[in-house]
Amino acid sequence: MDGNKTLYTITIFSENTVGVLNQITTIFTRRQLNIETLSVSPSAIRGIHKFTITTFSDSEEVMKKLVRLIDKRVDILKAYFNTNEDLVHQELALYKLSTEKVMEHGSIEYLVRKYNIRVLEVNKDCVVFLKAGHYEETQGLFEELADTIGVLQFVRSGRIAITKSKVERLSDMLAKWEQQRIVIVNPESAI
Repeated sequence: MDGNKTLYTITIFSENTVGVLNQITTIFTRRQLNIETLSVSPSAIRGIHKFTITTFSDSEEVMKKLVRLIDKRVDILKAYFNTNEDLVHQELALYKLSTEKVMEHGSIEYLVRKYNIRVLEVNKDCVVFLKAGHYEETQGLFEELADTIGVLQFVRSGRIAITKSKVERLSDMLAKWEQQRIVIVNPESAI
């Protein structure tokens, strides 16, 4: 963790258009904020993509300004920021270890039970494990495996997160837009 800074999760919704990621990263660069993790995928709303970005900041005001700047972009539908308390979040990590060293250390079953990991691949040369969890868990497992067995390869995904609220905040905004559109197109329907 970066001293007294807080880890924030920025969620950005946009259509899947070329150049959106570049626009977003440019805003981070101009504000001198480092992107810690980045994950992009289709959202629950058809045709809308969701960017999940984590960054450290020493103030909520900086995050408010960042989100306002992102929101101003034409290709962005909406951006929000949250702290860990507002979210359910996970990361995925893959660990490749030497099969021989794993067997010298004990057994694959022992590691699976101890660390609550899944085995994705086992062959004569290597074993590949998958761990889902928070950063501290995936990093802690990496450090322990590196110290005890040795890790041949390691990779961690960016954070994936959903809010603890009932619906995606964008859903409410889109519903309001649709209601406003109906009123503008057919003012009698608002009566």
